[in-house]
This record gives sequence, C-alpha cells and structure tokens, in this order.
Amino acid sequence: MRFTVFTHVAHVKHNDKLYAYRPYVTEMNIWFKYFDEIRVVAPLSKAHFTAIDAPYEHANITFVELKAFDFTSWANLLAALFFLPFNLFIIAREFQKKAHFHLRCPGNIGFLACIIQVFFPRKQKTAKYAGNWDPNSNQPKSYQWQRAILNSTFWSKNMRVLVYGDWPDNSTNIQPFFTATYSEQELHETTAKRDESSVVFAFVGGITAGKNPFYALELIENLHQQGLNCRLHFYGSGDLENALKQRISEKQLSFCKFFGAVSKEDLKAAYQKSYFMILPSQSEGWPKAVAEAMFWGCIPVITPVSCVPQMLDFGKRGILLTGDVIRDSEQLITLLQSGEMAAMSKAAQQWSISYTLESFENAIKAVIHHANITIN
Repeated sequence: MRFTVFTHVAHVKHNDKLYAYRPYVTEMNIWFKYFDEIRVVAPLSKAHFTAIDAPYEHANITFVELKAFDFTSWANLLAALFFLPFNLFIIAREFQKKAHFHLRCPGNIGFLACIIQVFFPRKQKTAKYAGNWDPNSNQPKSYQWQRAILNSTFWSKNMRVLVYGDWPDNSTNIQPFFTATYSEQELHETTAKRDESSVVFAFVGGITAGKNPFYALELIENLHQQGLNCRLHFYGSGDLENALKQRISEKQLSFCKFFGAVSKEDLKAAYQKSYFMILPSQSEGWPKAVAEAMFWGCIPVITPVSCVPQMLDFGKRGILLTGDVIRDSEQLITLLQSGEMAAMSKAAQQWSISYTLESFENAIKAVIHHANITIN
C-alpha cells in the first residue's frame, strides 16, 4: 500500500537521504513502517541539516517537490500566487493515484491539500492537526478555514482528523490524539539528579516572538531579585536570539546561559538537571517540550494555551502562567516554599510516562485499522 503525505515541513537532501525536523520525522517513521511505498510531497530546502533534523527510515521513498510559500510580505504574496497553480496541480495529481493520503496541518501546504481532498471524497485520508484545536482560541484565518474544512463531514469524507485535546462541538471526523518522544525502554532512567544548590529553569523552544523568551527572562530575573538562587538555561535558536543575548549582556544577568539547538540526548540531560521547564508560548498544539520535561519529572511552567491545561490537570501537574510577572513569581515562590514540589514533579512524571513511543505506535496502528488498511 502507498502512503502519501502532504506537509509544509522543509526537507533537506544529504548523502541520498531525506532529512527534516526530528520530532516530525520520528512520528512519520512510525507511520511509514506499515506501508510498502512512501511519497513525501513537500518543499525542499537548500539549507544544511542540523542537530534538530533526522532522516526518514524507509527503503522506498519518493520525494515530490512543492514550492514553499508564505504571505509575510507583498513580494512573498506575489511569489505565492505565482507558485499556486504549480502546487495545486502537483497535489491534485497525487490524489489521483491509489494511496492512503495523510495531511499535516495547519500549514500552507496542508491548506492546499485540504481544498483538493474535497474533490476526492472516496479516497481514504487522515490528517494530523498539530496546532491548537481549541474552538475559542484566536487563530489566523487560514487556520480557522483548515479547521472548518477538516471538521466538516460534508467537505471532508473518509477522513480521520487527529487533534490535541478533547474539545466540544467536534464532528465524527475528529479523534483526540497525542504524540510521544521517549520509549518504554527509557523509563528506568527517570530518576533525575538535580543540583540542590540552585533552581534551574530550562527554556526549551525557538527563540522567537511566539515563544515569548523575554517574558521567561523577566520572570526569572524577578525571582532572582527576590533572593531566589536560580538559573535560566536557553535551549533553542531563533530570530530573537541576538536581541535576547544583548538584553542579558546589558543587564549583566550572569544566571542566564545559552546552549542553542541541541540533540535529543543533550536535551534529555537538560530536563534531568532542571527543576522547571518554562515556556510562555502564545500558541501551541501538543507542546512536545512540556510532555518531554514531565517525563523526567521536570515541572512545566507554561501559558494555558490549547490543551496545556488538560495536560497539567489544570495546575496539579505544573504551573499555568498568567502573564503577570508578580503573580507568576508568587506562584513559583509559593510552590518552592510549600514542600509540594516533589509531589507535583511525581504527578507530572506519572502522567507523561503513559505516553511512550510504544503507546503512540499502537494508537497509530488503530487509526490505520480504522481506515481498513491491512497492516504490513
């Protein structure tokens, strides 16, 4: 059976292998195991692969290149309109083949695939909506349209849509889902050894406006000013990195340190050494960094977006940020002085270790069975 995936994720070719963002590739490699032939329909990047990229693992992969596009400027808008007929033609041509079709949303390529799949109602399809499915959230119009098309049993037939969290007003197309990073084999490593001389906060994510790293800095700075011996470690990179480093240098905040984009093993070690993982993000789907941190008993400190409150059991398994530095500082200081940190850490870990790669693979197999596809 052929499996065709449509995604906006940029790919890199290196030594006859196809690389892309590691968390995405980890998931796709699980899907690929149950199909004979794979077709990846996506943009190709000229950039070099990095520590956060990984190769696909399948002997029979065909890459079908699309033109990447966005609407962030007038020039990019004109380029997008120029490439639109080409991209639509390629996607429609793929849908004419015999395959199981898998859409990665939200994203520009996923949006085009959402539109084209409407004209192929008899084809078996799945979609992974890796963004915020909360119907009350403030989303870009293109995201709202993708959500509406996928949720509609009129426009999307023979479609199973995997979303993060359990939300009201979902159609029969929708199935609550999750994702995973760690294996059951790693459970024996979950006894973390943390430095008791200081409280380490790990910021894990892109150093970008959407992840709000400046708020993380402001919050930890406030804790430091109140006499708390704490450190803030940044794991990631992005377009705000230089500005953030400049702010830290100007204020001589010696408790901050940058590690950049690191490997999975290095990030695992960071979680095991940190008491808290902080991410004041403006938008998430299923924030992998949160679930990963919880796996190692590292308490998440994050804004209540998407399914995050459900993941944290509404504050029992972590701290839900308010966006007010004083109130959030008080939350953290209260926890640190209460003697309840160990219990919260354990609760976070016990929840997260139920979402392993093995349970994730079983869930994917169940979705494939639902589509009446014979497992290889």
